[in-house]
Amino acid sequence: MTIGTAHQLLRSLVCEELRRLVISGELAPGTRLVEDRLAARLGVSRNPVREALQTLASEGFVEILPRRGAVVAEITAEQAEDLFDVRMALESLAARLAARRADATAVGRLRSVLVKAGQATDAGDFDALAACNTEFHQLVVDISGNDYLSLLVAPMAGRVQWVFRLSAPTRAPHSWTEHEELLHAIAGGDEEYAESVARAHVAAARASYRQLTGERSVPGSLHADTDD
Repeated sequence: MTIGTAHQLLRSLVCEELRRLVISGELAPGTRLVEDRLAARLGVSRNPVREALQTLASEGFVEILPRRGAVVAEITAEQAEDLFDVRMALESLAARLAARRADATAVGRLRSVLVKAGQATDAGDFDALAACNTEFHQLVVDISGNDYLSLLVAPMAGRVQWVFRLSAPTRAPHSWTEHEELLHAIAGGDEEYAESVARAHVAAARASYRQLTGERSVPGSLHADTDD
């Protein structure tokens, strides 16, 4: 391993840990991210911390503000609605394609994630559960076999996990029942049903998030409420 490779690895590890702290809520929205303090906390120098903060800013987890420096970002109601709209389109397509192309090995991989998720739910380990949620949906995309879809979904994975983690304590049991139904549809090769289950899953996640945050919808959302 070269010095440059070692530095890149350290930066990735710091980035991964800071992302985890944000997603878990240990670093709450608005928290100032002081490089010296973070470096001391993680036992590294300031350079990988600075570089990690820049990466996380590009991913939307951190904001770099004039005269204030880096702070943990906040997901606004508009951003959450936009995310659910995109998920609705892409995850339903991924489910349809996965049902078309899944084989026994692929189904087994999905089933193993559900087992891990059940164990995390029983243990009340919501960080692990959020990671399982990300892994499950990424597997569905991988099984779809569509490289363009993978390129579109990959940049959103962290933010989807962040939103899921917020509602995980109340959402988890329902979410994994829905995942089991999606697995059943994919395993059965039923494209239309898999797409329908995926859309219902995202709609339920949206409703749960709105209930948690007290939001209904925002103007311009594809699913804005119309009964006012």
